[in-house]
Amino acid sequence: MAIVVVLAGSWLGYQSLAEDKCTGQIKLTVAAATEIAPAVERAAQQWSDGGANVNGTCVAVNVTGVNPATTASALALKHGVALTGLGPAGQSASVPDVWVPDSSTWLLRLRTQASGFVPTDGNSIARSPVVVAMPKPVAEEVGWPDRKLGWSDLVTKITTGNSLRTGIVDPTRDAAGLAGLLALGSATGTDPEAKATQVGALRALAAGSSSLRDDLLQKFPRSLDAADLASSISAAPLSEEDVIAYNAERPQVTLAALYLEPTPPALDYPFAVMPGVDLTKSAAATGLREALQQPSFKNELAASGLRAADGTVGANFAAPIGAPQATPKPAVSSGTQGAAASGLDAGALNRALGSWAAITLPGRALAVFDVSGSMLTKVPTAGGLTRAEVTRRAAAQGLALFDDKWAVGTWIFSTELVGKQPWKQIEPISPLSSRRAALQASIQKIEPKVGGQTGLYDTALAAYRNVQESWEAGRVNSVLLFTDGANKNPDGISRETLVAKLKELADAKRPVRLVIIGIGNEVDRAELEAIAKATRDGGVFVAPDPAKIADIFLEAISSRSGAAS
Repeated sequence: MAIVVVLAGSWLGYQSLAEDKCTGQIKLTVAAATEIAPAVERAAQQWSDGGANVNGTCVAVNVTGVNPATTASALALKHGVALTGLGPAGQSASVPDVWVPDSSTWLLRLRTQASGFVPTDGNSIARSPVVVAMPKPVAEEVGWPDRKLGWSDLVTKITTGNSLRTGIVDPTRDAAGLAGLLALGSATGTDPEAKATQVGALRALAAGSSSLRDDLLQKFPRSLDAADLASSISAAPLSEEDVIAYNAERPQVTLAALYLEPTPPALDYPFAVMPGVDLTKSAAATGLREALQQPSFKNELAASGLRAADGTVGANFAAPIGAPQATPKPAVSSGTQGAAASGLDAGALNRALGSWAAITLPGRALAVFDVSGSMLTKVPTAGGLTRAEVTRRAAAQGLALFDDKWAVGTWIFSTELVGKQPWKQIEPISPLSSRRAALQASIQKIEPKVGGQTGLYDTALAAYRNVQESWEAGRVNSVLLFTDGANKNPDGISRETLVAKLKELADAKRPVRLVIIGIGNEVDRAELEAIAKATRDGGVFVAPDPAKIADIFLEAISSRSGAAS
């Protein structure tokens, strides 16, 4: 799913006529990523001082430097959703008229969760490539600046016992960290060995992760002392601007910027007008954005270590050694379209974030697997494996991804598995730190019952109750239910009874996420959504092609609002 920019038509126009005196005042609030805020503020001041007005009414622009994660939290709260890894917005956080985050991925993440979040404009006003930052002595050891390295080289060094100590800013809170996570993921293949390599790389990154960029930068070595170099991080995905700003402080050990191939999506600083902004402010915002696209703004950006939107640089830009003179420009305008232009979509982001969540965020999950007879159906796109076999494979991959901080249990369901009861417990919810082997073995018991039907309603209710009764604070408590068909259980409860019971059980103080993953094209999506929506935190994710179930599973794990895909 990609975001489409809506260009709102308006009869209102802006004017910059210094000779005409304007009256009144239109107050336009702008929240910009902290590194670009000074340049935006200077340009906005010059524009306002030049007599900027909308139909004779003066325009006053208030620019505030805000961490994009803070503004994203405020927007998520306003739209009644949540983003993976982000806590509630603080009391000081507010929703601006215009938001200039460092990356379009913030807009894409919000749009995926909140259908009402449709910002306008979205043009890029600046650019900063995502690089791998290394202390100069370490970079020289790996062949910089003469040797051209790729992300696959970095994965190899991370996972083969090399002394390279990696770090990352939490990708759920930092766009450069997310771009690095996506690049590392694309550098590995899809076969089981490659997946294991990817998990190893993610665990290495997680071991050196930081919630804030400034905290990560403090982990780089401060001296050339051998002990300091050995104990500090030696590689981290950051923006080119981060490296320039760090080196501007003249540290004893400077950072080298490695521009690895394939080039990950750059930070593109979209100029996004927020939904609900009135026509007058929207016209003022258009005027401001056009002022930010004037040639003089390129020099303002250069002073802040940033490139122009087309990837070129202004006067006195402190380019790192090996930096390209210009960086590739997206095929279409950036902003909300920029993610699509870079080949990103909601699925790619959510799979990356799902992998990260599984490794770093503590959780409890009861995985419930359909073993009705229809799970024996073969999947042509999976080499003739059955639905049950591709489900087992996806479950094994997911279990390998989960960190030991997780607790997981497994059930299977069909009809009449224990007397008239349609479900059967294979493993109770147990810590992976002590029961991983048993849980891995339980996956092999996902064997279809020939002729078995689908006792979906009774099983969903029982699983929800089980997780709620054993609920633990400080964790995401979830039911992950996999099914390939509609409910067929003559001895079971009705949909109406299930929905009523789930609504009755839902408790804001003990929330349980009921995530239903549909397998194949025989699922009744309306039925699944009716079940999920009966809970406070429910979501439905469907894999029409069962061969894609592993990807859908990661998307489901990444979702924290329960919004259906």
